Amino acid sequence: MKNRISTRAICSLFTITLFIATFSSCKTTQQTVDSKDLSYLYNPIKNPISPRYNVINQSDELSVLSVKFFANDLFFSEANPQGIPTAMVLVTVKLFNISQGKLLADTAVYNISIVKETGKPEYVYNVPLKVEKGIEYLAEIKILDRLRLQVVQAFVPFNTLSYNNKYNFRAQGHFEKNELFNPVLRVNEYINLIFTRGSVDSLFISFYKPFREVPDPPSMLLPEKTLDYEPEQVVAIPYSDTMPMMFPREGIYLCSTGRNIKEGFTFLNLGVSYPAMVTPEVMIEPLVYLASQVEVATLRSAVKSKVALDDFWIKCGGNVDKARELIRIYYTRVLYSNYYFTSYKEGWRSERGMIYIIYGPPDKVYKTSEGERWGYRKPVIKSSWGGRYRVSEEYLFFNFKKKENLFSDNDYYLSRSETLVTYWDQAVSSWRKGIVFRLDNPEDI
Repeated sequence: MKNRISTRAICSLFTITLFIATFSSCKTTQQTVDSKDLSYLYNPIKNPISPRYNVINQSDELSVLSVKFFANDLFFSEANPQGIPTAMVLVTVKLFNISQGKLLADTAVYNISIVKETGKPEYVYNVPLKVEKGIEYLAEIKILDRLRLQVVQAFVPFNTLSYNNKYNFRAQGHFEKNELFNPVLRVNEYINLIFTRGSVDSLFISFYKPFREVPDPPSMLLPEKTLDYEPEQVVAIPYSDTMPMMFPREGIYLCSTGRNIKEGFTFLNLGVSYPAMVTPEVMIEPLVYLASQVEVATLRSAVKSKVALDDFWIKCGGNVDKARELIRIYYTRVLYSNYYFTSYKEGWRSERGMIYIIYGPPDKVYKTSEGERWGYRKPVIKSSWGGRYRVSEEYLFFNFKKKENLFSDNDYYLSRSETLVTYWDQAVSSWRKGIVFRLDNPEDI
């Protein structure tokens, strides 16, 4: 059940929430809360809800924001008059016009009661937004789990600059007709692509080979490696919004409404097991951040790749048990990098993925429409003066700038000149000695 809430109800709810927050803060006056810190977005331990978002332009005046909740993320309670397992969430959306600064363009507030349905893995809700033609927008979304009193936040960019870009297409499963929130397709997955802005006769599919480059270490002041090649093939097919399509070959597929139109909807085939790492051959590739080029080449050419991979980690850990722990942590970070940072390439190949894997989830994250700023806590500095002790926290910051990309809105590059001291060599050395690197561990620095 979904309904807009009255202003009085909203005020009451936030008054209660504010009272609880104030009451709780009385118990922890020694801890300063950074209200702008969004580090929980990239830390699964801190983030109980991980919704997916999608925006489709329906007309020149209307765009629809879709929010997908996973059943496993929600807290269902039977403590209601009906005794039915129900989750309660409050969705608040502020839509900003960022073409003209950051002007508030629209707002929406929905109180959603999600009744649990046996065997249903996900729940999708739509939020209509008023828009104008030719504008870039940023949707700021806050979701309150009203039963657990936990809040998550997201920033979703989109625009109405063109009738041909990705926001004018709806991708859905061919059989279930379910809206797709992820451009990465599973093996043998059949989909439909619906163009929402009129009729077209043909769909042009440009195939680009997979992007295999990996970023250089952050300590190297080198330009970002980008996809700078043309499509290998362009195929025109008769358009139908019910025609099943499947993309069996690994690579990037740009679907557009004209042969010379360089924008449209992108699908990705990133391998059989993506985003997971399940075969030794696949697991070897992310070791480029720890191993030398010679070591990686040796691993790739090994007759028994699993044995070679195990030997690499045993040498790092010193024994089998320690090696297993290193493998668990390293490849869990690879998996979450794929989940958070996939653009036109695997998330672990991105510069954010590289930092995330080696340094771990950031302690601080600040986001704007232009980029992200990650902070890693340095060793705490204690000083005394006049019998009083003072504890100061300092952070190593990495700045990522948002980059315009033909295929994805999730493409960022590392501004290397802003972080000249990165501790990269110490971090790699720590991993190679069997110690998961943490910047705030003085013994490793």
